[in-house]
Amino acid sequence: MAYHHPWIFISGILGNILSFMVYLAPLPTFVRVYKKKSTEGFESLPYVVALVSAMLWIYYATLKPNAFLLMTINSIGCVVETIYIIVFIVYAPKKARILTLKLLLVFNMGALVLVLITHFFSKGRSRIHVIGWSCVVTSAAVFAAPLSIMRSVIHTKSVEFMPFTLSFFLTCSAILWLVYGLLLKDFYISLPNIVGVVLGTIQMLLYVVYKKFNNNIAKDHERKQPSPIVNGKNMNHIKASNIDSSSPQVSGDIEVGRDENLYGPQLEHSDDGV
Repeated sequence: MAYHHPWIFISGILGNILSFMVYLAPLPTFVRVYKKKSTEGFESLPYVVALVSAMLWIYYATLKPNAFLLMTINSIGCVVETIYIIVFIVYAPKKARILTLKLLLVFNMGALVLVLITHFFSKGRSRIHVIGWSCVVTSAAVFAAPLSIMRSVIHTKSVEFMPFTLSFFLTCSAILWLVYGLLLKDFYISLPNIVGVVLGTIQMLLYVVYKKFNNNIAKDHERKQPSPIVNGKNMNHIKASNIDSSSPQVSGDIEVGRDENLYGPQLEHSDDGV
């Protein structure tokens, strides 16, 4: 099936745009790595897997007719992920650097062996099936990368390290590529993006739930904050009035000298107060 169906072309173009935005999502992290000259405990495995996945999808696109849009975004992905990995290797500690180089060697050798085997020993549909399933597995691994973050969100009840925008664009991108695969009747494109839609939706739900949870805790904390007490009076209910330059007064009941510390020893507060 060619791109004669307009929705195939539209979903492919929009999928390219959103996937590009997803590829750029880690950019602030690597800018910080560059500025601090340290990887700060980040791991390289997700980027290595994403690189291998993009390379396999490029090879898969060469086996399929009318797969130009699939090739463009994964070519961009190869370039972006390679840059990320180079920056990581430059600024990572020696142990992490060696591990990353080993991962690159193992994954790339594995991909190369797979390509050579399918090229010389598989023909036609059987070659497409082998490479297609390899693409499904690596794509599922890329989509599964945020699982550790989701576990952290549930454990800490904090969404600090799971930005909503990233989850949103990841889900939208998966939806568009799912539609693209369905319209092309390509099972290998559709399947991993079903996983992406499910995981992306779960991430957004977690964000909404725990963001609301955090907001409720903050509101309860504010309500429980004790009001400042000065000379036995609740300062929240005392309005400043009759202020002049020589003798500042509060409600005419408390006179404070210019050198007097209003919040001196008489101020009672909670240990949680600011």
